[in-house]
Amino acid sequence: MNPQQLFTPMQLGRIHLRNRIVMAPMTRNRATPDGLPTAMMVEHYAQRADAGLIVAEGTWPEVTGQAYCRQPGIETAEQVRAWQRVTDAVHARGGSIVLQIMHSGRIGSQHIKPAGVRSVSASAIQAAGQIWTDAAGMQDHDVPVALTTEEVRAAIATHGAAAQRAIDAGFDGVELHGTSGYLSMQFLSSSTNQRTDEYGGDAAHRVRFAAECLQAMSAAIGADRVGLRLNPGNTYNDTSDENSGATHAELMRQAAKLGIAYLHVMRAPVPDIDAFALARENFGARLILNDGFDAHSAEAALIAGLGEAVSFARHFVGNPDLVSRMREGLALSKFDRKTLYTAGEEGYSDYAAAVTALPA
Repeated sequence: MNPQQLFTPMQLGRIHLRNRIVMAPMTRNRATPDGLPTAMMVEHYAQRADAGLIVAEGTWPEVTGQAYCRQPGIETAEQVRAWQRVTDAVHARGGSIVLQIMHSGRIGSQHIKPAGVRSVSASAIQAAGQIWTDAAGMQDHDVPVALTTEEVRAAIATHGAAAQRAIDAGFDGVELHGTSGYLSMQFLSSSTNQRTDEYGGDAAHRVRFAAECLQAMSAAIGADRVGLRLNPGNTYNDTSDENSGATHAELMRQAAKLGIAYLHVMRAPVPDIDAFALARENFGARLILNDGFDAHSAEAALIAGLGEAVSFARHFVGNPDLVSRMREGLALSKFDRKTLYTAGEEGYSDYAAAVTALPA
């Protein structure tokens, strides 16, 4: 199969894609300790600007939501200016880029956040497992403080303010991170949400936090510049739900009512949920599909009507020129797993583009 649909342009709300190959958000830990995007990040994203859309890595809207060492933020004016250099570089190459807004909630450590900054969640339930800290090596996740109802509303407002700062930084839109066990999913999941107010209880109430974050973001910048990423069945970072498919379907319906630009849906890691079909039924069109695709399977998914675009993560790590490699049918380079989260340029912005011989 020779991919064709992958290379046709499309529109997702107000966001223009010159092809349907999307770069998925990937935490890479190359920001400064205080969350400023760096020069190597400018180069990294510019190298990959041929993507129809780049979804920049999960970025904290306030420092309470920082999960990882060297993770960027979008809270301060200095961070906005630093991100502007990234968006300017991508736009100079004709690309489109949105920012994934990610509040980590209970995922993180006091050894990562500034002194005195607490970790928060829907309920005061500590996540199992540990997290790397540059200051003290592997550490248990913090025991989070349960947000009061008023603090929940303040956190929702923070998402709207972060969306506006992302637009101020030159992004074409934003994406709410609704999976991988971070704050939105901590509210969504029955295992991590034991609240008795309007943000807890049955699925209709547990999805309220994420839905109201989308509302706040939409009010700030327009729903046609807002996306949502979901992964029904995901249990990463010690989250689980009594009926993940039904809970996610409820959130999908709420998101559809808002008229957001797109839903970025990952293949379910469990056999009893067809995440793509669930999204088509409950959200509708404007789907970006993710997880486990290559050029041919992505083209087949588009032809079958499963979605409108396909995102790639690992393939973009070692292939800054992934779009042209797919177009020309060239082999893909492998990437070095050991340098995925290290601090330097090695394994980040130093992967070479393919060199094709010119015809004689």
